[in-house]
Amino acid sequence: MSNNVIPRTPSAYDYQLLIKNILYCPVVDAPDQEIVYRTSFRYTYRELRQRICRLANALTDLGVKAGDTVAVMDWDSHRYLECFFAVPMLGAVLHTINVRLSPEQILYTIDHAEDDFLLVNGEFLPILEQIRGRMDTVKGFVLLQDEPITSPTTIQFCGEYEELLAQSSSTFDFADFDENCRATTFYTTGTTGMPKGVYFSHRQLVLHTLGTMSALGTSAGQGRFHSQDVYMPITPMFHVHAWGMPYIATMLGVKQVYPGRYVPDLLLELVEKERVTFSHCVPTILHMLLRHPHAQRIDLSQWKLIIGGAAMSRTLCLEAMGRGIDVFTGYGMSETCPILTFAHVTPEMLELSPEEQASVRCKTGRSIPLVDLRVVDGSLSEQPRDNVSIGEIVVRAPWLSQGYLKDHKASERLWEGGWLHTGDVAVRDERGYVRITDRTKDVIKVAGEWVSSLELEDIIAHHPGVSEVAVIGLPDEKWGERPLALVVVRPDHPLTEKDISHHIRHYTDSGLVNKQVVLLKVRFVELIDKTSVGKINKVMLREKYL
Repeated sequence: MSNNVIPRTPSAYDYQLLIKNILYCPVVDAPDQEIVYRTSFRYTYRELRQRICRLANALTDLGVKAGDTVAVMDWDSHRYLECFFAVPMLGAVLHTINVRLSPEQILYTIDHAEDDFLLVNGEFLPILEQIRGRMDTVKGFVLLQDEPITSPTTIQFCGEYEELLAQSSSTFDFADFDENCRATTFYTTGTTGMPKGVYFSHRQLVLHTLGTMSALGTSAGQGRFHSQDVYMPITPMFHVHAWGMPYIATMLGVKQVYPGRYVPDLLLELVEKERVTFSHCVPTILHMLLRHPHAQRIDLSQWKLIIGGAAMSRTLCLEAMGRGIDVFTGYGMSETCPILTFAHVTPEMLELSPEEQASVRCKTGRSIPLVDLRVVDGSLSEQPRDNVSIGEIVVRAPWLSQGYLKDHKASERLWEGGWLHTGDVAVRDERGYVRITDRTKDVIKVAGEWVSSLELEDIIAHHPGVSEVAVIGLPDEKWGERPLALVVVRPDHPLTEKDISHHIRHYTDSGLVNKQVVLLKVRFVELIDKTSVGKINKVMLREKYL
């Protein structure tokens, strides 16, 4: 066989896929486009480039060099966006700290990632005070603040963020280096044990940006993200780079709005005032916003919203659609950078009834470009696309994490057989739409029959008196396991266990769900435990209600 490798001309430029290259388009094509932080700060893309250079100069003056790790503790802000670029563009690693973890878990991630410098919002100084003196690798701290610090602190700072930027040059010559260098690290919000470190290279982040942007940009209309949109994340920037969307928004040169801490009044105010048209969040955030009194007076009909992180119920989907929101599912996980699929509806589907549309919009969706996603059995053989045959979702794509930081055994399990194992159980239809039926660890086995907790949650959520629901399996001597529904009731709609049972019986009598669900128990609760990123914490719920 002949060697068809293209020879490299010695003088040709060796183009590396580096994060710095994402900045080329907006700086050239949209220099006067705005970036907004809450109601207090706004500037242009031209200034964004200058501030990224200033931050790079400031960090270099502090001693940050290629290979170092710079950690950030902040709410969603323009500062965070600048760190998304400046830190990895220096050849350093950006560690986005999950500020919702416990102090001990935060300390673990700081030490495990071997952070060299820490940029911290003044609101989180009480957390640092609790772990001060036990951070073995941190050499210096930079203060991020919106308001003056009111509580005393013993932390010695190298400087305040804005002051350091003001003292630094607005130009910086970012060097080229190997695109496979690590750019970011963050820690999965595991429900057992300490969080696991996940990491991504420049190449992976750039390819994820391009692949996801093409999936969102080639839609005929529904769920399309384009250069005239106004973008606001409602997924924390510490969580998988806010699903990678800030990189896409920057490459497109769109107006960006960063809300800081998530306060319902302010989120809705920003949607209205800044005319936000594109966001993403977990179902609990959407639920919270739609229930807020201010939501009733705001026009939401221009808002496109990706829902991910947990299954979206048809009830929530229909409620959002009823307000004119173009809502649809996106799917991925921390280890996948994260986006793998979108549940876009085709033009002909837009002619369907809201109920029929919702059934598609709530699905896991279809693979985006460059993603090889399969539903397989235990021997990794692909299951038929018949919407019935169940298997685990496994994937290959150029942006998947190579493993877990300093954890070889867990990395091998993640990539067993050469495929990344998601742990999600699903079916796939003939059109390629995937529908997750459960997590492998959350499926309930009743008298030898598999019962999907997600399917049960969706059915119960359809009752008009249910505000939130989570279903878990509990041990049962007779049946092996028995489903328990934890239900939060709407204040204006009292419910009994019989009401829920009668509601479910309609589905079992129609053959729409396994009849084993008649064994369901119901418990009414005031709230349902969630993880730090708003997902239902079923491990905690099983421990709590065992």
